[in-house]
Amino acid sequence: MQKPRALKKGDTIYIVAPASPTEKEKIEQVKNAVENLGFNVIIGESCVEEFAYLSGKDEVRARDLNKAFKDNNVHGIFCMRGGYGTPRILDMLDYDTIKNNPKVFNGFSDITSLHVAINQKSNLVTFHGPMVASNMLEDFDDFTKESFMRTITFNEGFKIENPRKKEIETLVGGKAEGEIIGGNLTLIVTSLGTEYEIDTKGKLLFIEEIGEPPYKIDRMLTQLRLANKFKDATGIIFGDFNNCIPKEGHKSFEIKELISQIVAPCGKPIVYNVKSGHCKPMITLPFGVKALLDADNGEIVVLENTVRSSLS
Repeated sequence: MQKPRALKKGDTIYIVAPASPTEKEKIEQVKNAVENLGFNVIIGESCVEEFAYLSGKDEVRARDLNKAFKDNNVHGIFCMRGGYGTPRILDMLDYDTIKNNPKVFNGFSDITSLHVAINQKSNLVTFHGPMVASNMLEDFDDFTKESFMRTITFNEGFKIENPRKKEIETLVGGKAEGEIIGGNLTLIVTSLGTEYEIDTKGKLLFIEEIGEPPYKIDRMLTQLRLANKFKDATGIIFGDFNNCIPKEGHKSFEIKELISQIVAPCGKPIVYNVKSGHCKPMITLPFGVKALLDADNGEIVVLENTVRSSLS
């Protein structure tokens, strides 16, 4: 996998909105938030557009992302927010340009579609981390900020650790190595049957979700099982499942019960409650980077650099 150059203070960040729109009055706050991290900022065309529940027409959002990767004066690309929209532009991206211009690309949630496509088609490491409008304007806590900045600026391996008093739980013991891939469960499932289908062979599969009741989690995990995505993976990392609860009065399984029923029989090491996803504080995960999952001890260790030296 290609690795982007480590970001450093004074670098230029291009902010894109490949999914849903953000209120116009927040744009200046977004710019200030990234400048406060020590970077120069370009606000992309997609950030100020709106097309129903999309941040501009598909052509606008795709063009903006292609432009951000192509521009030699841009060093990193941060997504404004998630929502919905990235699957609509997957076939409009210039994956050769992205491959030939490796840069830090960061976001999560609906951005999962872009992570999977860019990892597989452009062979580029990307970052599952906080987004500007969603996570950096209010209550950008120290843990989230430090995890994010370390992962995109530090070029050595490290141990992925939860916030204090938040334990990583072992559901199935064992050890496994592989590149971390994945993201939001709904978007992972959306990729199946397309040319952008997630390939889990030899990988550590990371999954998180928000706001889906357990019966829908059941359906999506079952679809991944039937597609052999758990069988093909070396291990599975379950992140945060924010507000994934049944409707009041409805009989239901707990999320961990569903994992035990549907995923555990694959016999792969499995951990749960890794605090990455729709949660605060939030861990930034490098996608496409080799890691060791030690499920026996509830540990995940990144085994290689997440970025290349800023001098290279």
